[in-house]
Amino acid sequence: MFIGACSSNKANDNKTTDAPAVAAAPANDLSSNPDYQKGVELIAKSDCLTCHKTDSKLIGPAYKDVAAKYENNDANVAMLASKIIKGGTGVWGQLPMTPHATLSEADAKALAKYVLLLRK
Repeated sequence: MFIGACSSNKANDNKTTDAPAVAAAPANDLSSNPDYQKGVELIAKSDCLTCHKTDSKLIGPAYKDVAAKYENNDANVAMLASKIIKGGTGVWGQLPMTPHATLSEADAKALAKYVLLLRK
């Protein structure tokens, strides 16, 4: 027979905390964020996942690496949207990013906002 139980640390049993008793929502729960939802929708209809993954480098950088490099602000959204539309090279290596010239500026900005939301 196997019996398992959670360990009790007697030294900490009498500690009190000021933390609320309710569980907080996960810090990374973006499911209700409209910018996140729009980005997921656009990526599903695009070729982005041919070169990018969320958590690891594929051909291009991971989205989380891009988010870590750039602060989420209007200037960076505009700059990244421009790079998505025009393509580019040099920031993440010499392999160029394919231009997405048919993508509207609004959709490119939505994609950039999605990526920047992944910043930890």
